[in-house]
Amino acid sequence: METIKNGKVVSISYTLTNDKNEVLDQSQPNLPLEYLHGSYNIIPGLEKELEGLKVGDAKKVTVSPAEGYGELNNDLIFDAQRQNFPPDAPLEVGMQFQANGESGPMVIRIVNIEGDTVTVDGNHPLAGETLHFDVKVESLRDASQEEMDHGHVHGPGHHHH
Repeated sequence: METIKNGKVVSISYTLTNDKNEVLDQSQPNLPLEYLHGSYNIIPGLEKELEGLKVGDAKKVTVSPAEGYGELNNDLIFDAQRQNFPPDAPLEVGMQFQANGESGPMVIRIVNIEGDTVTVDGNHPLAGETLHFDVKVESLRDASQEEMDHGHVHGPGHHHH
C-alpha cells in the first residue's frame, strides 16, 4: 500500500478551523486539494503530519503559528497615508493591495481607516493563528518528472508554463 512521501502527488479533502471552531477554509465537494509532497506546496506543519498516511486515512492535525503562517509580526502593522493608495480606489477595511516591502513584493490588508490615515497589516491573514485541519487522503500517485522539476502539480485545473 502506497504511503505519502516526497515525490507523491497527494489529493486531500480538508476543513480548516481556528481555535474558535470557525471554518476558515475547506476543499470543495469532489474537488480535493492536490499538492506535491516535499515541495513546500502546503504549510510545513500540515505536510509533516501527512507523511506516511495512505489513501482513505483521515487525521485531525493542529498546526502552531510557527509551522503555519508564522507568528504575528507587529512591525508589519503600520499607518499609511491615503495618498499612498491609488486615487481612484475606494478603500475599505479588508481590501488587499500588493506593495513593495523591504524583502520584495508583499500583500498588505487594510485593517482600519480613520480620516486620511489607513492602517495596514502585512501579516498573512492567518498569522498568529493555531490552525486545526480535519484531513482525509483521497488519492495518491507518483509525480511526473515535469512536476518534480517544477515543484508543483500539473493537470486539470493547474497552470502549465
